[in-house]
Amino acid sequence: MQITETSTEGLKHEFKVTVGAEDIKQRVETRLHEIGRQVKLPGFRPGKVPLAVLRQRYGSSVMGEVLERAVNDSSNEAMREHKLRPALQPKVEIVSFNEGTDLEYKLAVEVLPEVAPMNFAELKLERLRPEVPDAEVDQALERIARQQRKDEPVERPAASGDIVVIDFAGSIDGQEFPGGSAKGHRLELGAGQFIPGFEDQLIGATAGEQRTVAVTFPADYGAAELAGKAASFAVEVKEVRGINAQPIDESLAEAVGMENLQALRDAVRQQIERDYGGIAQQRLKRQLLDRLAERHVFPVPLGMVELELDVIWKQFEAERERAKQRGVAEPDEGKSDDEIKAEYRAIAERRVRLGLLLSEVGRSNNIQVTQDEINRSVAEEARRFPGHERQVVEYYRNQPGALDNLRAPIFENKVIDYILEIAEVADRHIPIAELLKEEDEDEGAEAADKA
Repeated sequence: MQITETSTEGLKHEFKVTVGAEDIKQRVETRLHEIGRQVKLPGFRPGKVPLAVLRQRYGSSVMGEVLERAVNDSSNEAMREHKLRPALQPKVEIVSFNEGTDLEYKLAVEVLPEVAPMNFAELKLERLRPEVPDAEVDQALERIARQQRKDEPVERPAASGDIVVIDFAGSIDGQEFPGGSAKGHRLELGAGQFIPGFEDQLIGATAGEQRTVAVTFPADYGAAELAGKAASFAVEVKEVRGINAQPIDESLAEAVGMENLQALRDAVRQQIERDYGGIAQQRLKRQLLDRLAERHVFPVPLGMVELELDVIWKQFEAERERAKQRGVAEPDEGKSDDEIKAEYRAIAERRVRLGLLLSEVGRSNNIQVTQDEINRSVAEEARRFPGHERQVVEYYRNQPGALDNLRAPIFENKVIDYILEIAEVADRHIPIAELLKEEDEDEGAEAADKA
């Protein structure tokens, strides 16, 4: 076997590899003998099939198998000999081969760059600590109290704030339309849950009464075939139910299984803090990645960039198609595909560079994803599909590639947590309104940068 490096340009290496004819011949004969010990052919005792017969029957398939293995073995040897770490599967181009002659091929491979992580102790970052105002806790308690309200039948005309139980059938130009009818539907009058104007026309209705409700669907209605159209609904009021308010007191705490009202307030505040804390954590993560991108400049494999760009571009095309179907402005409207791709290529390169950096930090510091962490992630995914939990678990159990999609973000977050433990992170307490304002400004700045 002869391995000669013919070209080195950046991260790309090219080799000329020659595997001798005698080596190929010995590999073929060895494999044929292995087959001969296993197969049973009429007229021959096991293990006594002549090599010529084996060659005639299996020679072609064995030759293909041997060539594939010879290429794999020799390309791996080239990597080891030159201490290269391939970024992607090497590309092989057969130059020449005929039975009885040497196998000669070209090997092209992009390798992983040398990544030298900075001293993370030099990083200075800011972590926002959102402060939850009492008014927000009060609003959350009001929502909980609203969910705990009880209703009961009343013998009087329906008023705003009541629930009417109705059967209805909608039609446009005298023709009923799909999804426009229901039976036993509970509708709270004045809650704004239905088509504008529908609820108002049922105020004053009594149980057993039939009414015709005329409305016009909003121009931006979700179903395009109904948007802006006038419709008529035949409505029968089956029942009028009055709602009894749930006071925000100890009875509310008891209704939701809490010890007392103060314990409920504390639990609500903690949940709100966790929710907004997630936003603050994402801001900190973006801030860290920006700093890392600024401080780490190294070449990245073009093949990896192309793969990442392909993922981004498919997402963009899907979004563009959805915009066309909705009749709204397409993303990046007014730009050519070449201009848009150039912008996305820069994003893809940044993603690849940061991914390689985080991977190196994780590798050098033995950061790993445990099986328990994978199992918890699978369970979280299963909970997102009530009634189909078993199918979700089976899917991840039978698709190793799907598990990689769960493992990658877990690994990334663990590496980021590791870096944040080393970096200098200063806390700043801010009102929730300011946190949300800065979040909107950040998203606007990102869009402006991209444009």
